[in-house]
Amino acid sequence: MTEGDTPPTDESVASTTPKELKERIDAGEDIFILDARSEGDFEEWRIDGETVDIVNYPYFELLDGVPADLRADLPDGQRITVLCAKGGSSEMVAEHLLNEGYDAEHLKRGMKGWARIYEYTELDAGDDVTVAQYQRPSSGCLAYLVVSDGEAAVIDPLRAFGDEYLQDVRTLGAELKYAMDTHIHADHISGIRTIADKTDATVVLPEMAVARGVEYDIPYETVEDIERLPVGDIEIEVIHTPGHTTGMTAYRVGDVLLTGDGLFTESVARPDLEDPEAAKDAARTLHESLTEKVLSLPNDTVIAPAHFSDTATPNDDGTYTAKLGNLAEHMDALTMGEDEFVEFIVSDMPPRPANYEDIISTNLGQQAPDEQEAFELELGPNNCAASGEALTN
Repeated sequence: MTEGDTPPTDESVASTTPKELKERIDAGEDIFILDARSEGDFEEWRIDGETVDIVNYPYFELLDGVPADLRADLPDGQRITVLCAKGGSSEMVAEHLLNEGYDAEHLKRGMKGWARIYEYTELDAGDDVTVAQYQRPSSGCLAYLVVSDGEAAVIDPLRAFGDEYLQDVRTLGAELKYAMDTHIHADHISGIRTIADKTDATVVLPEMAVARGVEYDIPYETVEDIERLPVGDIEIEVIHTPGHTTGMTAYRVGDVLLTGDGLFTESVARPDLEDPEAAKDAARTLHESLTEKVLSLPNDTVIAPAHFSDTATPNDDGTYTAKLGNLAEHMDALTMGEDEFVEFIVSDMPPRPANYEDIISTNLGQQAPDEQEAFELELGPNNCAASGEALTN
């Protein structure tokens, strides 16, 4: 029997939805999680939070009840939320806990349900434009919607959430003009083509990203450094910032710089996902992009990245942005000389994102997974930063 095939148990087992669990975590409630997935899956990605205590104990060791060694790690008088991959095995484990006198519930749809959470928050971007940040807590992926005077652009959209962007565009009384990527992503399946299939939006890719071998079966346009794309009353400025990839491009909307994977609020990009053998050369290019293209902008520029990690600290409103001046002051990597920067960046990079080669191939148009296959490919953390730890001091 594989995880998820466990037959349903008694209906008295309480459950909670991923959205409800996320709301409790955001509210600062003390949460205790028993993660019943395999040790490998647990180590790769899990639910974290300042008020979250979590224990991993594989479900196949819980088939006959609660082992004595696990009981020592379980709390008395606190509800235990049991989760698994899909929500089947967790219900069985929660029932065992109830039979042993514990207060227990299980997470509906498990970690696959957790991966479906998507949140919308608007940034403070000025009077003439709305800039919304989308967050996927399970992977740390961020996307953006830019709306001005009835026109909109979606930047770094995820394929799994295409309908949500379109609904928000309608709610804001706009028509989608562009579906844009900052680069060829290695951690999630891009939604630009899916969105274009449902709208009249123009697909936009950086010119250097296309040079990696894009094979789309739909029309698209390319942009280069210093170009500007009109959206309503504003313009999106194109700033080529290679390093993470050769095509990495930032998009500037007023005082907000959508940096893609070039610069995060807690780290800088890793340079090895396009060509691992050329990581040092890419790191030198990244240093040049950061020092000459990004750090030359005003200190009040709002950095809005395409990802955040577990080490990133959200703002009071829950968004993941930072003023460029603050990052320059607190992130030592941004003030290093070229040689020091290169050695520092390549010295201790985290594991590459799961399935990254298949994801890149899909985003180039060279593979065509169906909806379920695409969703499975991108489960897990993004790992697009150069360090698993925050580089801000």
